[in-house]
Amino acid sequence: LSSGVSDGKEAETVEFHLLEFSASQEVQTAHAALMLVVYLVAVSGNLLIIVLTSLDAHLQTPINLSFLDFCYISVTVPKSIINSFTHDSSISFSGCALQVFFFIDLASTEIAILTVMSYDRYVAICQPLYYEAIMDRGACVRMIALSWLSGMVSGLMHVAVTFSLPFCGSNRVPQFFCDIPQLLSLLDSKVIISEFRVMVFITCLVVVCFILITLSYVYIFSAIMRIPSKEGRFKTFSTCVPHLVVVTLFLISGSIAYVKPISSSPSILDLLLPVFYTVVPPTLNPIIYSLRNRDMKAALGRHCVRMTTQGPSPGT
Repeated sequence: LSSGVSDGKEAETVEFHLLEFSASQEVQTAHAALMLVVYLVAVSGNLLIIVLTSLDAHLQTPINLSFLDFCYISVTVPKSIINSFTHDSSISFSGCALQVFFFIDLASTEIAILTVMSYDRYVAICQPLYYEAIMDRGACVRMIALSWLSGMVSGLMHVAVTFSLPFCGSNRVPQFFCDIPQLLSLLDSKVIISEFRVMVFITCLVVVCFILITLSYVYIFSAIMRIPSKEGRFKTFSTCVPHLVVVTLFLISGSIAYVKPISSSPSILDLLLPVFYTVVPPTLNPIIYSLRNRDMKAALGRHCVRMTTQGPSPGT
């Protein structure tokens, strides 16, 4: 199934085998159950925000981020859960290509949207009088559209280059999903220069986003320190710090995973790093951005009360 030499011709890779968490079926099943719980928590939190925002027009929550996180975690985790439960680590060539496209697409979009959200916080805290003029509906739509477009372009670039190159040797991907660094280790070192160019280009974009986020928070924290009230400073800090922590984990863990050398026998670090940029952000983002919000809690309470007090429909 892996690329190789047969009758003087290079065999075509038709499927890959993803990393198994353990050789023990019991440990594999426990791992799948744990991942399933985490996945259900992340999906439930993001779907709850989407539903509440759709039902209550007064809510102003990052529904784009919730929809993005719902899709983002669904690209990698369900396949890993199914593989662990069925003890079958295979993924087709086309399935791997699609997973890479959607993962890179959504990850790049997430970075761009988090950058936009940091700018939104900067304007809200540092220039509150001009917030409505700067962050009007048109500006928000343009920034979100550009974020999604940049993600799609990134995904297409990676897939077009990586999967047009010949895979050689083993077809075992040393990761629980198809990720670019691990796939590069399966390519002939003589032909991966084009993919490295794409990675350098995307990395430069990530660095730009990181610099913009850092600058936004430098100005934000400077403005917070000028707030005379200790209670006011604490309240503003409490809304910014969780966002900064998740963004930092997301960017740093992803950057380390993409620049460190790939080992044929993954270490604990190799297994943990992807969790911080595939599972943690979509699980924590609903809590950080919306479910801690007072208006969101009030809307949830209103709809719960409405559902419990609403009588049965006539004729039942």
